Amino acid sequence: MAFALRDVLVTLVVFAGLPFILRRPMIGILMWAWLGYMNPHKLSWGFAHDMPFAQLIALTTMVGLLISREAKKIPWTRETILILIFTFWMFLTTTVALYPESAWVGWNKIWKIILMTFVSMMIMTNRERIQAWVWVIALSLGFYGFKGGVFTLLTGGGYHVYGPVGTFIGGNNEVGLALIMTIPLLRYCQLSTEKVWVKRLLLAGMVLCLLAVVGTQSRGAFLGVAAMTLYLVRNSRHKWAMFASLILALPAIYFFMPESWHERMSSITHYHEDSSAMGRINSWMMAFHLASDRFFGGGFDCFKPASFAIYAPSPLDVHDAHSIYFEVLGEHGFVGLAIFLAIGFSACRSCVWIMRHTKDKEQLKWIYDLGAMLQVSLLGYAVSGAFLGLAYFDLYYNLIALIVLAKTITRKTLAGEVSAGTEVQSAPAVRSFIVKTRT
Repeated sequence: MAFALRDVLVTLVVFAGLPFILRRPMIGILMWAWLGYMNPHKLSWGFAHDMPFAQLIALTTMVGLLISREAKKIPWTRETILILIFTFWMFLTTTVALYPESAWVGWNKIWKIILMTFVSMMIMTNRERIQAWVWVIALSLGFYGFKGGVFTLLTGGGYHVYGPVGTFIGGNNEVGLALIMTIPLLRYCQLSTEKVWVKRLLLAGMVLCLLAVVGTQSRGAFLGVAAMTLYLVRNSRHKWAMFASLILALPAIYFFMPESWHERMSSITHYHEDSSAMGRINSWMMAFHLASDRFFGGGFDCFKPASFAIYAPSPLDVHDAHSIYFEVLGEHGFVGLAIFLAIGFSACRSCVWIMRHTKDKEQLKWIYDLGAMLQVSLLGYAVSGAFLGLAYFDLYYNLIALIVLAKTITRKTLAGEVSAGTEVQSAPAVRSFIVKTRT
């Protein structure tokens, strides 16, 4: 009965929102983020579980954008150009893929993610919309951090934390990476509100997310969270307060975990004795040899037994890519990897540019905080992603879209074209309905 009620509730929310999306497409982006990251329909077991709600919201949002009177312009930057080039290259590699049928399935997923990324950049063009978008993303993914952190506490850390089944973040490794990228967004939300009780709740949420990441028992996520927390302190305002919170939370979490967890993490230093780690290296070598032999790589979903039989040092030890870098290398060749790395490098440089040009400007403090936390998220993705295969995770591309928007607003503000709270392109302001933010 409870599951049936969930089906009905999610369905009602989605269909009730469609008329509002047609009037205000930004609501569509927020609902699309909620459905894409929290996946509320996957928490039910009835008719709503496999309903294409996200596609319905995306189509309605694009119709709303077309009939809207707002400006419809994409902010062209290095990042947006590189993403377009990467998309074109992935299409080329799909046309010559080793396994065409499964490759076209992969292409069908990624082009939709890229399309909605560009649609989002055309719609989420001012401070209120950007902050609402960050809040929805952070709380949607944070739901699994809160849930996973409580689960880890109740079970003494003896079981793995997993994400919603049938989604990008269903596995323990994947949800660990997603939560690492989410913690800095929760920190941004904390910085953007003046309400003390909200700040405290968000701090508790960040601690629970940290606990959930540790509870995934993912070694890649463990390395990523170590790097992420260091940069979280480095990039935060009120560094000492953040440092004090983490210095209390991290040792407590570390010593709370059971001996089995400590043994698993210690295997990082002697990976050659671990069959799982050696399997990953075998997969990485397969990707390297495949890309060396085929200029366009193997196309989407090329990590199959037939590929390992030809290119892997251990032909029978078949594994997934387990790395965003080797995933792109194997599927799209060295050219594809170079473009993928250029996107991340350019986005990081833009974060540095944003922070440098907004650091001492009170009216742009919200953009400084956003750029700083987005850089931390990207760092967590870059480190954990070296051991986890989520090269096409839509959160990564949404973060880049946020960086593009923040940089564009900064440029226009510094040039005197718009005020710090107005849009990238001229459009009616929308009142924030999440929390009271700093003026």
